[in-house]
Amino acid sequence: MSNYITQTELDKVLHQDAYTSKNTKNKKYNQIDEKLDSEIIFEFGGPWGVTAMMLGFPTLMYYMWGCLYFNRGQLVSPFNLEFWQLVAEGASPTWYSTKIYVVFCLFELFLAFYMPGPIVKGAPVARLKGQKLDYICNGVTSWYATLITSYIVHHFGWFRLTDLIDQFGHIMSVAIISGFIITIVVYTNAILQGNQYRMSGNFFYDIFMGAVLNPRIGKVDMKMFAEIRIPWVILFYISVSAAIKEYELFGYLSPSMGFMVLAHFLYVNACMKGEECIPTTWDVTYEKFGFMLIFWNYAGVPFTYCYSTLYLHITSIDNDAPLQHSLPWTIFCYSLLLAGYYIWDTANSQKNKFRMLVNGSYIPRHTFPQLPWGILKNPTYIRTKHGNLLLTSGWWGIARKIHYTADLMMAFAWGFITGFETLIPYFYPLFFVAVLTHRVSRDIERCSKKYGKDWEEYCRKVPYIFIPGLI
Repeated sequence: MSNYITQTELDKVLHQDAYTSKNTKNKKYNQIDEKLDSEIIFEFGGPWGVTAMMLGFPTLMYYMWGCLYFNRGQLVSPFNLEFWQLVAEGASPTWYSTKIYVVFCLFELFLAFYMPGPIVKGAPVARLKGQKLDYICNGVTSWYATLITSYIVHHFGWFRLTDLIDQFGHIMSVAIISGFIITIVVYTNAILQGNQYRMSGNFFYDIFMGAVLNPRIGKVDMKMFAEIRIPWVILFYISVSAAIKEYELFGYLSPSMGFMVLAHFLYVNACMKGEECIPTTWDVTYEKFGFMLIFWNYAGVPFTYCYSTLYLHITSIDNDAPLQHSLPWTIFCYSLLLAGYYIWDTANSQKNKFRMLVNGSYIPRHTFPQLPWGILKNPTYIRTKHGNLLLTSGWWGIARKIHYTADLMMAFAWGFITGFETLIPYFYPLFFVAVLTHRVSRDIERCSKKYGKDWEEYCRKVPYIFIPGLI
């Protein structure tokens, strides 16, 4: 089945009742949306919980990095002063590490401003009475420009990519500090300009959740920029750096390290090639730009989701040989990764392109790879009294959160490729389980309030959340 919709097919779809209903295509701003969007709900344990997270998570990052680098991934007593002295020395911010991180972020921001790409409409913004904002989607061209630039600077010796893995602790500290600085600057600027929204009145909680909903620098949406242009690109290059280092040390690239490069390439490439789908996601339409999103994207994701790569790197140096597994186990890990990727990519494509068709913002893209079954030609759905359509076909007729299931398949594959000597490489999948459980509960509660009886009908038609037949 072709993964593109021709203009004739597009016109046919857009003239179906599902897409041209006056109440759907040009529906007026809905007061239910404004009420739900402005509702203040204390999450993550409220002010005390988020304060503990803002202090505790950077500490946890240093602790787990220290365990990997100084104890081969085995847990150390958190009260060991000698351990923390090693961490302080190995992760102190330096001028060189600051230059690496800041230049990279500014380079990506430069690309976001000037690289070509289509402009798409986002979902209706409740705060703006249903107005749809414009988003420039030049992620693909920026991604290719980054790949080409990185090859040139490494090839000619202007910047060795292996410095990323060699300077990891120092760069991580710069990222952590940057996360706090950007959070304070964004929060202060929102207050001074009067752009704050959905404020709780508690300083620490509002710092964590954020004050501004749609921050922009010129035409660049900073939430969308932070979500894909920084974390996943850094994550990929950490694996590339470790892979080059392994090749330089041993003269070959192991299947395990090659797995991590492939895994992180697939993820970042998927984010870039499907960037036009992101403006309608929960993070962009609802979440404010506070510590939760800022710190997590600028520091948390790239410097914690890489623990599998770090473990493989450290183990190879300690053992004087790369970590390798039996052929059947290696094949299993690759198969789990690719199966999860296919489901995740096509499920996200089905849902988000369905949304774009509904919003009239669909544009055919020829970015690589476009996988079979990425677009549903004759989707089934439930039309809610609210005016929205709930997709009930494709992957979304199998389970309501099938994309999360696929995401977890990939996440656990990242851990499995490291073996079972330590739990630290499993931080990402285990943390992800907790995050998704919280996010799904938020989503179910919100949708239940928003759609009422229609949500009950939807859950009856698609009864399973993650795994058909089980849960």
